[in-house]
Amino acid sequence: MASYGTTTQRPATSSPSPTISRDDESEESARKYLNSFQFTCPFNIPSTPESAAVRIIKNLAKFSLYYAIFVWTVLFITLIPERKVSLILLVAMTEVTVLYFLLLRALPNSVVLHKIIDKRVVLFLLFMITSVELILTRAFIHLFATLSATIPIVILHAVLSKREQVSVYEEARGAGELVPLVEERVSDAEPVNLV
Repeated sequence: MASYGTTTQRPATSSPSPTISRDDESEESARKYLNSFQFTCPFNIPSTPESAAVRIIKNLAKFSLYYAIFVWTVLFITLIPERKVSLILLVAMTEVTVLYFLLLRALPNSVVLHKIIDKRVVLFLLFMITSVELILTRAFIHLFATLSATIPIVILHAVLSKREQVSVYEEARGAGELVPLVEERVSDAEPVNLV
C-alpha cells in the first residue's frame, strides 16, 4: 500500500523507428499528388453534326444567362461613347428584367407567374422592346454590329463546350440534393467526378 498513487514505467523493448526526413516526405506527397492529378479540357470538337446540334441546344440552355450577359456587356460598351439616350433605355430595360426575376424568386408558389406566363415569352418581349427602343433612338447599327459579332462567339462556345461532367449534377439537382464541387476518389484506380 505504500506505492498507492505512484506509477512505474517499464523500459521500451522495441528499437526506435528510422526517421524519414522532411525532404523525402515532401517528394513522396508531391509524387502522389502528381499521380492523382488529371487535366481535362472542357472543350472538344464534336464527332458528328448531330452531336454538335445536341450540344448547342444543351449549352444554350445551360449557359443562357452567361451568353445574355456577354452580349449585353458588349452592347453596353459600344453604346457608351455616342448613344447616351440608348444607353439609359438599355439600363432601364435591364432593371425591368431584374425586377421581373426578383418577382419570380419572391413568389415561388405563384401559379400565374410560373405556370400561366412563361418566362421565355416575357424575356422575348423584353428583348423585342429593347430592340425597338434602340432602333428608334438610331442605335440599330450598334445593336446589329454587336449581335453579328457576339452571336458567332456564343455559337462557337456552345459547339465546343462539352457537358459530360454536368450529368451527375443534373441527376442530383432533380433529387433535391446539393453536389459538392470536388472530386472524390472511391479507390486509387477509379476517380469519381461529382461535378
